[in-house]
Amino acid sequence: MKVLQLMTFAGMLAMSLNVFAEGGGDRTFERALSANTKAMEQYAANQGKPAPQVKDYEYGMKLDVAKVVSVVRPQVACAVVPAAMTYEDSKGQLNTIRYTVAGDCRNRGS
Repeated sequence: MKVLQLMTFAGMLAMSLNVFAEGGGDRTFERALSANTKAMEQYAANQGKPAPQVKDYEYGMKLDVAKVVSVVRPQVACAVVPAAMTYEDSKGQLNTIRYTVAGDCRNRGS
């Protein structure tokens, strides 16, 4: 049983590495952002607030973050990668901002 689980895990890991190697990181982020958007629409409905619209961060943009609601984490990559955050501002409105960050670069040889 453990051998089967190990083989399944190794296969899934190999497939995921191939997806990222073929530029699938952007598709993976878009799927995560889409899932987050749906979750935030449900959260907004439960809170009686309008759903947030995704906006791209621009340098120098002033953010009024009173409470972080959700974060779409950056992927593990040695590159600049997308991320997103949904937050409530001081007026209680929900906002989602998409931005880029340095990926979590882990040395494979160390």
